[in-house]
Amino acid sequence: MEQQHIIDRFISYIKVDTQSDPESETTPSTEKQWDLVNQLVEELKQIGLEDVTVDDNAYIMATLPSNVEHDVPTIGFVSHFDTSPDFSGTNVNPQIIENYDGGDIVLNKEENIILSPNYFEDLLLYKGQTLITTDGKTLLGADDKAGITEIVSAMEYLIKHPEIKHGKIRIGFTPDEEIGRGAHKFDVEKFSADWAYTMDGSQIGELEYENFNAAGAKLIFKGKSVHPGYAKGKMINSLLLANKFIAKLPKKEVPEKTTGYEGFFHVHTVSGSIEETEVQLIIRDHSMKKFKKRKKLVEKLAKKINKKYAKKFGEDIVVCEINDQYFNMREKVEPVKYIVDVAEEAMKDLGITPIIKAIRGGTDGSQLSYMGLPCPNIFAGGHNFHGKYEYVPAESIVKATEVIVKIAELTAQKAAEGSLK
Repeated sequence: MEQQHIIDRFISYIKVDTQSDPESETTPSTEKQWDLVNQLVEELKQIGLEDVTVDDNAYIMATLPSNVEHDVPTIGFVSHFDTSPDFSGTNVNPQIIENYDGGDIVLNKEENIILSPNYFEDLLLYKGQTLITTDGKTLLGADDKAGITEIVSAMEYLIKHPEIKHGKIRIGFTPDEEIGRGAHKFDVEKFSADWAYTMDGSQIGELEYENFNAAGAKLIFKGKSVHPGYAKGKMINSLLLANKFIAKLPKKEVPEKTTGYEGFFHVHTVSGSIEETEVQLIIRDHSMKKFKKRKKLVEKLAKKINKKYAKKFGEDIVVCEINDQYFNMREKVEPVKYIVDVAEEAMKDLGITPIIKAIRGGTDGSQLSYMGLPCPNIFAGGHNFHGKYEYVPAESIVKATEVIVKIAELTAQKAAEGSLK
């Protein structure tokens, strides 16, 4: 595969600002996402894909027909084209670092912004490779325009190389994944694949089919404001009530002190006054049993405070609302574990060491799995997403493209052998 051609494609995507907006109620959440949507639709037609469609919500789908006579399951590949609202995606100006020497990379000399292996040790994995970085002023957009690049490039390669045998392949590109809505309006029935893969992981080799069970909690603490000079026995400060609640959460079960399969409580927003304070937190755990216990603990702490202030306040002084957000896809993928095995075999055939681990977060693949489309996650190659230190090795994008091609080839081969199980 021609690396420069793939780099050029990637840069053409990241130059388009597609930042999503959590405050918007439309789909897509920002009008500017349509700029890349329209570009992609035309490109998919130009490279020769069939059934290229885009719906009113900007979900793109297309088909690469089978080139074999025998029955092969229809597989899909999915990525999102929006970028995170956490950091600017306007006027992305990538830097190309060829033959990276393992030292510091100056992203922005004027502001002294340095991408250093002393802090980002993963850089040392890519000595001698071509790195694509930011200029220190924006994010890069490898999450997930690297994934889109890989899928488009793999489809183009398969079209140009009909000697590689494959079954029917469906591709899908979604808006608003970064604000948790990427799969909300994905038409699984229309997509009509037996299973799919999201190309949305990080470093080369990542292969994931487990993620957090996730919930969001909002607690409203009420109070009574009285002149502080005459407040004894009368004032109830909702800010202090909220603080007592937070102090009761397990101190070591927070994001900055957990890793691997360890779950956490994460208080991310506190705002209020004496009369009313709102606390928002997220609850995460890979184990459904532990996840349920975490939600019950939040409810239990709220009930204790309500009981303590029942007489003095006259009604519930804390209102607690917990909403589930997504669930661990393992439950839906494990019964068809061979779809993970195919991806693992594809990586090994290409000399890539699979890194099979649980995602400490969510993915469109989780929602899609619960919508009836089992959907593990494969590396897209980028690092340090959502900020100015984001980078991606060009070689990783190429390798991910090769993985897609190999998965398609293996699926057709195993279908012919009757060994897909």
